[in-house]
Amino acid sequence: MNREEKIAALKAKTNYEFEDLVDVVEILRAPGGCPWDMEQDHKSIRDDIIEETYEVIEAIDTENPTLLCEELGDVMLQAVFHTSIENQAGRFGMGDVMTGICTKLIHRHPHVFGEISVDSSAQVLENWEKIKSDEKERVTVTDKLRAVPPQLPALMRAAKVGKKAKCFDFANSDEVFVKLDEETAELREAVAGGDADAIEEEMGDLLLTVTSLCRKLGVKPENALNRATDKFIDRFEQVENAVIEKGLDINSLKMPELDAIWDENKKKSEKNAKKI
Repeated sequence: MNREEKIAALKAKTNYEFEDLVDVVEILRAPGGCPWDMEQDHKSIRDDIIEETYEVIEAIDTENPTLLCEELGDVMLQAVFHTSIENQAGRFGMGDVMTGICTKLIHRHPHVFGEISVDSSAQVLENWEKIKSDEKERVTVTDKLRAVPPQLPALMRAAKVGKKAKCFDFANSDEVFVKLDEETAELREAVAGGDADAIEEEMGDLLLTVTSLCRKLGVKPENALNRATDKFIDRFEQVENAVIEKGLDINSLKMPELDAIWDENKKKSEKNAKKI
C-alpha cells in the first residue's frame, strides 16, 4: 500500500487500532508529511512526554475517565513518535520495543510464566527488584541508588533512594524527629553565617530528612506537599475574596492584617469540617 492509499484508508476509518497510530506518525514524518513533525528529534520533544504524563496523573487524580482516555492516547503518541525517530535512524523499530517490554514482563513474572510460587504482593515486588537488579547487573546497594533517575521530581527521587537504602535507615519516626531538630539547628547556623552554598546544602539535608519521616509514617511526600499546596491556594482564595469584599487591594495590606484574615478563615474552615 503506497502513501496515498494509506491516507485514504485511514481517513475512511471511524475506529482505529495501535497499528493505525504507527501509520499516522509514519505518514506525518515521511517526505511530503508535516514540516513540524519531520523536524523533531528526541530532545526537541523531551518535555512533551513529561507534560503528557502529568496530564494523565491529573486525569487519575480527578477521576475523569474521559480525560484519562484522551491523555493516555497522548502518552502513546509520544512513545510512537520517539520510536519513529529511532526507526528512521535504523537503530530500532516498534517491533523491538514491543519485544523488549513483553520479554521483560514475562521474565519478571516467574510466578505466572514460570515455576516460582508467591503468597503475597510483597513477594512479587521483592522478586521483581531482584530480577531487575540481576538484569541490570546492579550488585551493590549504591548501584541501585545511582540507578534512580536524577530527572525524577526531587521529593520522589529522595523517597525512592531512602527506601532502597533500608539497610541504613532510622529505626522509627522518633529518631527522625531528633534528626529534624539537628538539621534545623544546622540550617539556622548556616543562615546566621550568611553562606549561600551552606544554606542550600543544609536546606537539602532538612528536606531529605523530611522524606525519611514521610517514609516512617507511611506518607508519600509528593502527595503530601501537593495536598498542602492545594490547601494553601484554597485558603489564599478565601483571604483574597475577603479583602475584595472590603474594597481593598491585597497587595497594599501588611502581613499582620492578612494573617488576621487568614486565621479567621482557617477557623471557619475547621468549624465547617467538624459539622460535616
